Amino acid sequence: MKLLGITTSTPGSGVALADGLQVVASASRVDRRGHASFVVPAIDFCFDQAGWSPEDLDAVVVDVGPGLYTGIRVGLATAQGLAAAVGVPLVPSVSLDAIALRAATGRRHIWAVVDVRRGELAVAGYRPVPGGVVKDGPPELVSPERFRALLESDPDDSLVVGDVAALEPGLLKGLHRVKTGRPRYPQADAVVEIGMGILERGEIPHPDEIRPLYLREPDVTINWGAIRPDSPWGNAP
Repeated sequence: MKLLGITTSTPGSGVALADGLQVVASASRVDRRGHASFVVPAIDFCFDQAGWSPEDLDAVVVDVGPGLYTGIRVGLATAQGLAAAVGVPLVPSVSLDAIALRAATGRRHIWAVVDVRRGELAVAGYRPVPGGVVKDGPPELVSPERFRALLESDPDDSLVVGDVAALEPGLLKGLHRVKTGRPRYPQADAVVEIGMGILERGEIPHPDEIRPLYLREPDVTINWGAIRPDSPWGNAP
């Protein structure tokens, strides 16, 4: 099964082409405001490197957030346009799930964090299991103080991954059972892996049901005319 994975919900944008779980081409960039200028050229670059065309795809997997409003919209619109143009399923992935999946721990309770600005964090807890992670519950939007309280009440040793650099200085001070780690941002290969699992379980949602996962109202209004991609395989809606 040939998949395209896209993540643009954070400053760390990424694109990957994979045959099953074997990545055959990828591209990434860290830029808080450069999602629109990155994603379509990155997709075209990956197709060129892999020797594939869009018609070779079996599905498109896209990170729907939570994260940066503009980035989420750019990635989702691009994925929707490409999936519709070639007639393949569109599969949603969650940024926090992708971060947690790549957390390097065998036993610690994982807390994935995405900075959504305005002094708020999107967080979710996960437990490592053989071959992956299991989420404790849906993502929450919390203040830094509330996040510290969650860590303090966690009875297990914890690993905080994701946008750790966005945490306030001293937020984790004194929490001796808490460690920080990587990755900082979702990785496109993890997005592909999550999408593969959804496809194998037959849990593909209807395209009309796939929505951005903002957790709150957007900060800005998008000028769609300024970001519609120009590519040989067509424009996103």
